Amino acid sequence: MSYEIAISVRPLVEYVYRSGSITGGFRTNATMQEGTRIHQSIQKTYAETDQKELFLSAEIPYGDLLFKIEGRCDGLIQLDGQWTIDEIKSTAVPLQELEDGLPVHWAQGKMYAYMYAKAEGLASMQVQLTYVRTGSGEQKKLLVSQAFEELEAYAFEVIAAYAPYAEMLRRHEEERNGSIETLPFPFPSYRAGQRKLAGAVYKTIQEGAGLMAKAPTGIGKTMSTLFPAVKAMGAGHIRKIFYLTARTTTRATAEEAFARMQAQGLHLNSVTITAKDKICFKEEEACDAGHCSLCEGYYDRINEAVLDILENETMMTRPVIEAYARKHRVCPFEYSLDIAYAADAVVCDYNYIFDPRVSLKRLFEEQKKQTAVLVDEAHNLVDRGRSMFSAELIKSVFLSIKSEYKAANEGLSRAAGEVNSFLAAVKNNCSSEGRIIQAELPEELITKLEKFVETAELELAANGAGAASQVSLEAQEELLSTYFMAQNFIRMAKLYDDHYLTYAEIIRTEFRIKLFCLDPSELLRQAGKGYRSIIYFSATLSPMSYYRDMLGADQEDYTLSIPSPFRKEQLDVRLVPLSVRYNDRESSKRAIARLLQQVCEERSGGNLLVFFPSYSFMQEVYDTYVQEEGKGVDVVLQQSSMSEEERETFLSGFQPNPERTRLGFAVLGGVFSEGVDLPGDRLGGVIVVGTGLPQIGLENNMLRDYFNQTGRNGFNYAYIFPGMNKVLQAGGRLIRTEQDEGVLVLVDDRFAQEPYRSLLPEEWREYKRVHPASI
Repeated sequence: MSYEIAISVRPLVEYVYRSGSITGGFRTNATMQEGTRIHQSIQKTYAETDQKELFLSAEIPYGDLLFKIEGRCDGLIQLDGQWTIDEIKSTAVPLQELEDGLPVHWAQGKMYAYMYAKAEGLASMQVQLTYVRTGSGEQKKLLVSQAFEELEAYAFEVIAAYAPYAEMLRRHEEERNGSIETLPFPFPSYRAGQRKLAGAVYKTIQEGAGLMAKAPTGIGKTMSTLFPAVKAMGAGHIRKIFYLTARTTTRATAEEAFARMQAQGLHLNSVTITAKDKICFKEEEACDAGHCSLCEGYYDRINEAVLDILENETMMTRPVIEAYARKHRVCPFEYSLDIAYAADAVVCDYNYIFDPRVSLKRLFEEQKKQTAVLVDEAHNLVDRGRSMFSAELIKSVFLSIKSEYKAANEGLSRAAGEVNSFLAAVKNNCSSEGRIIQAELPEELITKLEKFVETAELELAANGAGAASQVSLEAQEELLSTYFMAQNFIRMAKLYDDHYLTYAEIIRTEFRIKLFCLDPSELLRQAGKGYRSIIYFSATLSPMSYYRDMLGADQEDYTLSIPSPFRKEQLDVRLVPLSVRYNDRESSKRAIARLLQQVCEERSGGNLLVFFPSYSFMQEVYDTYVQEEGKGVDVVLQQSSMSEEERETFLSGFQPNPERTRLGFAVLGGVFSEGVDLPGDRLGGVIVVGTGLPQIGLENNMLRDYFNQTGRNGFNYAYIFPGMNKVLQAGGRLIRTEQDEGVLVLVDDRFAQEPYRSLLPEEWREYKRVHPASI
C-alpha cells in the first residue's frame, strides 16, 4: 500500500527551487493588496473562453509514495491556439533583473501545465510568466512551449528532489504512531477531574468540534490537553498540534509535558517558536540585509538544515534550534518557522494562528483540517485579539519622512506629506478634550496610505537591492517601521465593520489615530476557521457566557466546567471589607501595611505574595510598609519592566522554609499573577488588594458604551469581568497540589457585593470576615 503525501504545488516547488537570501526586515514583495489588484487586473484581460483561479490536481506515484498534488493556477488561457498556463507575479524588483524568470516560478507554472495536460490528454502546453512591477505597472511576459513528455519528466524531477524529505516524514510517522499506540499516561494516576478533561479533549478532536473548558488551577491542564491530543494523532484524527500560550512560563510547561511523554517512549517532533527579538543572534551579527551572513544564502542551506534537525532531534526547543542554526549558518527565527511546517507539534504564541500580520500563512487548508489547536490561558485571548485586530498611526513619523526624503525621493516625501496633512486636519477638528470619535472608516486616509505604501515599498526595495541611500540609517529604519505601521492600518481597514470605532486623540505633543476593534469575536472565529478543533482552556473562563461570546464560540461547541479537586481545608480564605477605591487609597494604605505585617507574623518563616491593582498604589503601600512595618521580613518589589533574568531572580527567592519571612509585592494582571507555579512551601499566602478593574479611560468607556448598545451589560464586559479575572488568576497561584495549603486574603468591600461575590470560585465564598478595625 502506498504512503500518501498530500501537498500543494507552491510548497512543493518552493522546497525544491527556493534559493537566495532573506532580505533583512523588508522582503521585496508587493503588498498583499497591490498583488491582489495586479492579479485581478491581468485576469480581467482574459477572453471569455479563458479561465482564472482554476483548481488542478494530480496523483504521481514515486516508489512506495503516492503524491497527491493540488493547487490553483492564476490563469488557463489560449495563446496562438494553444492552451497556456499563465502565472502572474507582482514584484518590486526591476524587471530587467528577471530576464530569464525565477526557477521557482517556472516550476510552479510547469507543474500546473503537466497537471492540466495529463487530465485533458494534451500533447503539449505553453507556460507563461507574467511579471508586473508594482507602482509603475510595467509588464514582462516570458513564454515557453513544452511537449507532454517534457512536462512529465520535469514533474518527476521535482518529485524526485522532494522524495528524500517525504520518505523521512513517512519513516517518522510510522515510528511516531507506533510509539503513541503504547504510550501510557505519564503519571501514576489521574488527578481528580483530569481524566474528565482529557476525555472531553479527545472526544472533541475525534468529532471535529470545539471546546471551552474551565478547569481549576493545579489540575494539570497542560498534560490533560496534550496527552489526549497526541492520542488523537496516533488514531489518525489529526496530523498536527498547535499549543498556543501567551507567556514563556506556560511555554516551558508545555515543553516539560512533551519531555515527560518522551520519557515514556513517545517519538514525536515538537518545536518551540521563540520571538524573533529573543532568538536572533543580533549580538553577533547585524540583523540587516547585506550584513547578516545567516540571512545571505539562507534558502540555499535551509533544506539540509531542516532535514538534519528532524532526523536527529525530537524536542526542538530554543537551545536546540540555536545550536543547529549555528551549525548550518541559518537565521534561527526563520529556521524555527520552517521546522514548524514539518513538525508534529508546535508550541508558540497566539499570534501564529490568530494575528493576520504574523500567522503561519503557508499552512494550506488541507493541513488545517488535520490540525488541533490548544489555546492555553484562553482568557488572555480577548485583549490580545482586540489588539491584533486594531491599528494606529502616529502623525509625527510622516512629518519626519516628508522632511528626510525631500531631496532623496520627492514622490515618497510628497506621499508622506499628504498623510501628514490629512492627520493635521483631523487634529484641528478635535474637541476641546483633544479627541474625536466616529463610527466611519476614514476612506480618504486609506487612499493616501496606499499611495504612501506603494512609494515606500519601491524605496525600501531599492535599498534592499544594495542601492546607495541619500538618507541616514535612522531615517531608513523609521521608513521601514512606518511602512509596516501603514500596511497594518490598511489591512485592518479591510476588516472594518460595526465592531470597530475610529478615534483620534492628542497626547501631549503627539497625535494618533486608531482603528479600535471593540469586539474581536467574529475575527477570532474567522482566524480559527478551517482547523479541525480548537480547544480553549483556562482556570478562569468565568463567567463562561462572557468568554464564549468574546472568543467567538459556535453554538455547537462544547462547554466543560470542572470543580476544584482540592479540599476546602487546604485554603483559609479571609475577606477584609476595606475600600480601596481610587479616592480611598490614601486613607487605606496604612491599614493594608498593618494587615501585611499581621499575615507575615502569622506565617512567619514562609513566603507570601501581595497583588495590587496598579504600580503606583503598590509603590505607595510598599513605601509605607517598609517605613512603618516590615520587621523581620525580606521584601521584594516587582518593577514595571523586568528582563526574563530579573523575573527568574524574583521567583527564585521563593524557596521553602526561608530563614526570614519573604513578602513579594506584585501587580494584578502582571507577569507574576498568572502562569507562575510555586508549589508546596514556596508560597504560603496570597493577599489580593482590589477587584482588578481596569483604569477608567477612553477605550474602556468606548467598550462599555458599545456593549450597552448591543444589549449586554457594558460595565461588566468592559470593567468587572476582565478585572475579576485578574483576581482569580492571582489567587490561583496559591494551591497547586493536593498537599498545598495557605491563606488567601481578599482586601476590598466589593468582594462581598454582587456581581463580584458570584464571580468568586465556590471554594472562596466561604470566607472569614475580618473587620478593618481589628487590623
